[in-house]
Amino acid sequence: MLLLISPDGVEEALACATAAEHLDIVDVKKPDEGSLGANFPWVIREIRAAVPADKPVSATVGDVPYKPGTVAQAALGAAVSGATYIKVGLYGCATPDQAIDVMRGVVRAVKDFRADAFVVASGYADAHRIGCVNPLALPDIARRAGADAAMLDTAIKDGSRLFDHVPPEGCAEFVRLAHEAGLLAALAGSVKAADLATLTRIGTDIVGVRGAVCEGGDRDAGRIQPRLVAAFRAEMDRHARAFAAAPAAS
Repeated sequence: MLLLISPDGVEEALACATAAEHLDIVDVKKPDEGSLGANFPWVIREIRAAVPADKPVSATVGDVPYKPGTVAQAALGAAVSGATYIKVGLYGCATPDQAIDVMRGVVRAVKDFRADAFVVASGYADAHRIGCVNPLALPDIARRAGADAAMLDTAIKDGSRLFDHVPPEGCAEFVRLAHEAGLLAALAGSVKAADLATLTRIGTDIVGVRGAVCEGGDRDAGRIQPRLVAAFRAEMDRHARAFAAAPAAS
């Protein structure tokens, strides 16, 4: 399981750089613009320069409307700015066809520029609260659009969490559908260390966190702390070892 950490700017990216050995992907977002709020192109460039060259940089394009051309241009801008993982929050897509339309434009725009870029179709575990596509439709949307991964996050950051909206068995089904479609499965949404046993068991490929590695567990007021990144990774590794050993023990 890969660990994706989301700093909100260059200062926190430098904290991630200090803890680079404990994480896999540095994700650029702007939390005050939403769950998958897009940051500025120059911030992406500065963060790309701040973190080790062997750590891929991810960038969110935003909680996007159903405007395929606008979103495709935004996605290309993120890629040009140095991101190799491009995440699109399908906030304004009410149907799978709309979501596929948006994601096909993103995939073409990004991969015409950089064929090895990694495109992530992101949906929301609490989709019922905002009227967007069903979470379990995401893997098929991503597959049909030619994306590389399907991701679930939470849209409304009010203290509710991933498993509050899609319980573990639902997340397991999401992961299974993603893998059947040849995609990676990413899960986020106020994930805590206590969730790692379940996330490991269901085969999650990428776990995205922010609050769990911020001082006080506060994604807004807290700041990312290298020691908390290291502690979270240690828990990930502990659960991975336990899961790997379980069949042999039985």
